[in-house]
Amino acid sequence: MISFDNVSRAYSDEVTIGPVSFDIPAGGMTALVGPNGAGKSTLLTMVGRLQKPDTGAITVGGEDVFTTPSGEVAKKLSILRQENHFVTRLTVRQLVGFGRYPHSHGRLNVEDEKHITEAIDFLNLTDLENRYLDQLSGGQRQRAYVAMVLAQDTDYVLLDEPLNNLDMKHSVQMMKQLRRACDELGRTVVIVLHDINFAARYADHICAMADGQVTVFGTPEEVIRDEVLSGIFGTPVKVLQTEDGPLASYF
Repeated sequence: MISFDNVSRAYSDEVTIGPVSFDIPAGGMTALVGPNGAGKSTLLTMVGRLQKPDTGAITVGGEDVFTTPSGEVAKKLSILRQENHFVTRLTVRQLVGFGRYPHSHGRLNVEDEKHITEAIDFLNLTDLENRYLDQLSGGQRQRAYVAMVLAQDTDYVLLDEPLNNLDMKHSVQMMKQLRRACDELGRTVVIVLHDINFAARYADHICAMADGQVTVFGTPEEVIRDEVLSGIFGTPVKVLQTEDGPLASYF
């Protein structure tokens, strides 16, 4: 479980995240949704120790992420940010190998290579593993970055808008693969999404944010409702009930 206890971060007098106190259950997928500037990415990066809150505590699996040694945290949670700055003359396999650093410290062994291969195969990158990053499409690179965090072999996987640069087909494939990571690999995936319908279809829980606050946390059935979504996004949203589940219409 990921627990937030009175967590806040102030950027200015006008922009503040929190204070928030809530729990993200272990297991399954939790989607963070909300308008731009709501605080979704900030919340995620604080869990990943990339930003420190001004107040409060964050625990992952019962351990405080800011007092637990970095090496131990890196074996428990992995994070993929929106901005990735890797040398483009790395191959896919070399990039995914970086995910093993908390375990290998740069000296890959047989066990590390096994996890690298499994992550590459899981994201359907086997035919591309010897390609350089600058030879890939944006969507292929994005899949390679996700493979890197899966190779880290952590219980908790944090992903900040992993559908960036993906077209409709590859977005669906990515969400299905992340769902499999929850169901087959036992990972807890926390994902920032802009597409509320992907959250409705694939997530077990949805954390909706607006103005730096968590406004609603619940199952898709509890969150994907006309009045809830209209209030969060500040625009009329109508939820249609379909054979594939609820579908938000906001045109």
